[in-house]
Amino acid sequence: MDFSPLTDALSSKSYGKIADICDELMLKGAAEMEGVPFEEEWPFAIHLLAHIYVNDINSARYLWKSIPAAVKERQPEVVAAWRIGQRLWTRDYAAVHEAIRAFDWSQQIQPLVVAFSEVYTKRMFQLLLSAYSTIGIQDTALFLGMNEDDATNYVVQQGWVVDPDSRMLTVKKQPVKTEQKLDSSKLHRLTEYVFHLEH
Repeated sequence: MDFSPLTDALSSKSYGKIADICDELMLKGAAEMEGVPFEEEWPFAIHLLAHIYVNDINSARYLWKSIPAAVKERQPEVVAAWRIGQRLWTRDYAAVHEAIRAFDWSQQIQPLVVAFSEVYTKRMFQLLLSAYSTIGIQDTALFLGMNEDDATNYVVQQGWVVDPDSRMLTVKKQPVKTEQKLDSSKLHRLTEYVFHLEH
C-alpha cells in the first residue's frame, strides 16, 4: 500500500488533513486488498491521533472499535492514542494532558502529539475564557496541563490578573468584535423601503 500522501502530510505538518487522508487510504486499501488483511501495516495510532487532532472524537471512537484485538495487543502506541480519545470522550479535560505524557511516543508520531497538545491547550484556554470570570490557579493548571507557575505565566501573558493572596485568577474577557458594514447605499434603500411602508 502506498502511504506517500500520509508521509507527505506528516512531513509538511499538515495535521488537519491526515484524518481525511487516512480515511481515503483505508477505503482504497480495503477495496484493493479484498480478503487480504492489511491491519498489520496500517498506521492506526496516527489515524486515531489525526481524528483526535481535528476534534472528531466520534470517528476516533468508531475507528478504535474497528481495530482488531490482536493489533491492540501488539501495538501499545495505538492503546495510548485511544487513552487520549477516551479522556476527551468522557470530557475529563484535565486527564488529557496526563494521557499525552504517560506514553513515550515514537519518533514518527511525536510531532503530531506535540501539535495536538498545543492545539488542545489553546482550546482549553478558550473554554476557560468563555466559562469563567475567576478561577483558581490550581484548576487553571489542571485544564492547561501545566504546573501552576507555567499556567499563571501563560494566562498573565493573555491579560489575566493574579491575586496572590487568594490564589485566584481574574479572567480578562476578549472584546467581542462585531463588524457591521452598512454603506450609504444600503442605508438609502432601507430608508426608501421604510418610507414606502409608511405611505
